[in-house]
Amino acid sequence: MKVKPKKHLGQHFLNDRNIASKIVDSLSYHPYDLVLEVGPGMGVLTQFLLQKQVKVYVAEIDKESVDYLKINYPQLEKNIVGDFLKLEFDELCSDNFAVIGNFPYNISSQIVFKILENKHKIPEMVGMFQKEVAERIAAQKGNKTYGILSVFTQAYYNVEYLFTVHENVFTPPPKVKSAVIRLIRYRDNIEGVEDEFFLKLIKAGFNQRRKTLRNALKVLSIPPSLESHGFLNLRAEQLSVDDFIDLARLWNSK
Repeated sequence: MKVKPKKHLGQHFLNDRNIASKIVDSLSYHPYDLVLEVGPGMGVLTQFLLQKQVKVYVAEIDKESVDYLKINYPQLEKNIVGDFLKLEFDELCSDNFAVIGNFPYNISSQIVFKILENKHKIPEMVGMFQKEVAERIAAQKGNKTYGILSVFTQAYYNVEYLFTVHENVFTPPPKVKSAVIRLIRYRDNIEGVEDEFFLKLIKAGFNQRRKTLRNALKVLSIPPSLESHGFLNLRAEQLSVDDFIDLARLWNSK
């Protein structure tokens, strides 16, 4: 039985076992005993995950893939949990767990935001992304790809760009190169800054990235005490992650 990749699900099945093994080996497997794989398809990563001393869950919405996994990996029968974006993680696991996957490209940014919403439970992620998205997550200030996803992710996770993957190792081959990155959490909250406001601040800054923050942040009503702050004379791409955190703290302290 073979599973046909479905375009509407953004499926591109990795068919290189060496790369699959390398991705699975990129997780540290500490300090957690459960790994959740997103979009396993025909199990190219799953087969190597099942060799590790961890409990494996898989999030898969393609019925054909689910049937395939149940037949070829019967130990997963009770560990297939459906749509990752709709999962209630507290119901899945009371402890920390890692996320791994060859992520469907059409929802990869949503997957990262879901991880960020649940960062208190997810100390680590290793994932395959479209190369452009991976570079955006890992980008530093001043880079043209540096933006909302870069700042919000790096505020909580160390981001490592691990390696680039050629399109020829997928079925069907995507039209772009791919890349594997690793996120390792170093904090799950920022003292004095609420996640919701922090994300709103970052989005406002980058939604009008050609403008200075003085103009871009008007939608949030800049506190009078911050009107003369030097940050406001810069564009969002000129602020580091720590600068954004400092700005958020100053904003909330006024």
